[in-house]
Amino acid sequence: MDYRVNITFEPRYELLSSLHTIICRKSHKKIDLAPAWVKETLNHLTPGFASMLNEMEVDSEWKITYLLTYLCPDGLAPEAFLAWLEAKTPGDLYELIAGYTQQFPKDMGLYRSRTLEVLSAWNEQYFRRLDPAVPGALRAEAGQRRAELDGAPDPLAFVERTTNGLAFAPKEGLEQLVLMPQYHFQPMNVIYHFGKVTLCHYAARIYFGDETDFPPQEYRMIRALGEQSRLKILRYLSEGPRTFTEIVRHLKLSKGITHDHVFKLRSGGFIRAHIEGETVTEYSLRAEMLDVMHRKLVDYIRPQK
Repeated sequence: MDYRVNITFEPRYELLSSLHTIICRKSHKKIDLAPAWVKETLNHLTPGFASMLNEMEVDSEWKITYLLTYLCPDGLAPEAFLAWLEAKTPGDLYELIAGYTQQFPKDMGLYRSRTLEVLSAWNEQYFRRLDPAVPGALRAEAGQRRAELDGAPDPLAFVERTTNGLAFAPKEGLEQLVLMPQYHFQPMNVIYHFGKVTLCHYAARIYFGDETDFPPQEYRMIRALGEQSRLKILRYLSEGPRTFTEIVRHLKLSKGITHDHVFKLRSGGFIRAHIEGETVTEYSLRAEMLDVMHRKLVDYIRPQK
């Protein structure tokens, strides 16, 4: 493997992830949080701020915000991160960003002001009131994964296991893959590539609720197999890696429907997404996850006494 793997967590990452969850409207029906979470959260915001968020999009400038959140010095709480960003001049930001990408906001001063306004309001009206158990659990997850990585004989297998099926191909210039656990945007991941570093905010599979319930990730595994077309995809991938276009042709379904089936299989952990930069190049079968699902189902139905 030609790049290093690092696992880290700072509360400001979840500040951004939680805001991402709100503004990425096309994903609201897919997130693990209760369906009412988006509505309830927006209702607790001031009308003007809620309206502002409704006009925001996950775009190229949003991608830059992820980079700046990562480049902020370690250990800074969300409020300190915002102060750090406020102290940066547009020239400072150009210099920081230029070390990783040549794609800049059209107006750096306007971008900085707007980003500060939105993140500050989100922190004040939502994130500061978040249950401390959430960032606490994410910090513990990162610590546990770092300990696992230290003794991992196969870093690629470790990354795949941690991210529930992501395989990052070496890429020219790529020096570091940074894994950051996230809670709000589960079961999805956010992946951004910046030349020498790829940032992967991965679904940590952390849940808060009745501990006697069947865990959401394990329930998702069962549901993922409850459709004939998805079983056909798994059987097709058992023959070897396939591109999305090849899967579409094999199923003879629309791209939209096929994408939904692939998403559910990825979320269930049954297929491996091969990624170069930010692009998924092909998919392959994680056959071992069928055995994992079987064991978890048996353990739940017939628990050890």
